[in-house]
Amino acid sequence: MEHKPIIKKHQVGIVQNGAGGTKYIELVHSGEDYFLRLKEIINKAEKEIHLQTYIFENDETGNSVAACLKKAAQRNVKVYVLLDAYGSEALPNSFIQDLKKHGIFVRFFSPLFSLNNFYIGRRMHHKIVVADEKVALIGGINIADKYRGTLNLKPWLDYAVLLDCPAASDLQKLCSDYYFKERSSKKIKPVLHSAGKAFVGIIQNDWLKGKTEVCDAYTNAILRAEKEIIIIGSYFLPGRRLAKALKKAGKKKVKITIILAGISDVPMVRRAAAHLYSSFLRHNMTVYEWNKSVVHGKAAVVDNEWSTIGSFNLNSLSCYGSIEINVEIYSQSFAEIMRNDFDQVIEQCSEVTINTLKKKASVIDKLANWGAYHLVRTTILFLTFLPHLRVFKNYRLENTENQSCWEHDA
Repeated sequence: MEHKPIIKKHQVGIVQNGAGGTKYIELVHSGEDYFLRLKEIINKAEKEIHLQTYIFENDETGNSVAACLKKAAQRNVKVYVLLDAYGSEALPNSFIQDLKKHGIFVRFFSPLFSLNNFYIGRRMHHKIVVADEKVALIGGINIADKYRGTLNLKPWLDYAVLLDCPAASDLQKLCSDYYFKERSSKKIKPVLHSAGKAFVGIIQNDWLKGKTEVCDAYTNAILRAEKEIIIIGSYFLPGRRLAKALKKAGKKKVKITIILAGISDVPMVRRAAAHLYSSFLRHNMTVYEWNKSVVHGKAAVVDNEWSTIGSFNLNSLSCYGSIEINVEIYSQSFAEIMRNDFDQVIEQCSEVTINTLKKKASVIDKLANWGAYHLVRTTILFLTFLPHLRVFKNYRLENTENQSCWEHDA
């Protein structure tokens, strides 16, 4: 039975929507499911489109999305594309210039905080498309063949949410704020909107702007959990705050299930996570590895009531270094859909147990995992907090636009 959610400290209210058509939310998977919906949103847009993504590649998938954007611009739809300068660094300038020639507004995100020739290593990690303040796709899926899949390769395991509700209007305001550098996102407070029987909110994480809504939402949901927590996590290296919350949940005998990468696009991070497996297991967590493709999902369900999907990874880089946006959903029916989907994934996974760890992990593997863990943590701290030269930022502008709690127990 659906019910109104408890208002958490990072929320300011609930908006009940009156008449005006059926509003809904829908779980979307990586692969054709996502890209068909993405193109449909672009093709049906009438006034304005905002597309913001960390990675946009010059491959078959990227070119097909670009073609839809160009057609939209030809229909006099205003099209704004914001790409991360680091994540999309491989995109040729000729590709960008072609978009601009077709009337598309393109900008690369570069870090906000800077001092002379230095900046904090801050990345725009969004994966969003929103049209006409009415409909949106938000999740963890970038625009590239690997997320769509090919004849020979399965798409990376990932998720998004289709929103046809007033939360899409909030999302478009945030996208516009970031594109036009209006710097008002700090003032935009999260609100829960009703969508059918569900309540939906857009939450941000932008630590340098004092926005920790996604991290707060995860932490609060984990601490309030009474029965079950299920997380599918790419690059899963929870920092001190989230690790403490998971440990407390484990002590309360909450069933905790974590679905992690058996295959990773960043093998060093996978090894770093593997270093923590024994600690996860000792704290009453059940761990599964997905080995059919790369795990890139960032999603969770708690007590079959609260769900979240977005760009936020459970690690310090997402907590403190990147700009992230998630959708949080209070709905038993939607949570059950996600829970059933996760169950299907688990059926195809390999469970990690103490016995399998003993069989697989040689002394050399353990040393390699230990070394990877400390190297990855150091690298994340470096990328998050230390300054870097702005050479790449200036090049792009000129050419395109005039510590973990788990360690102690591991």
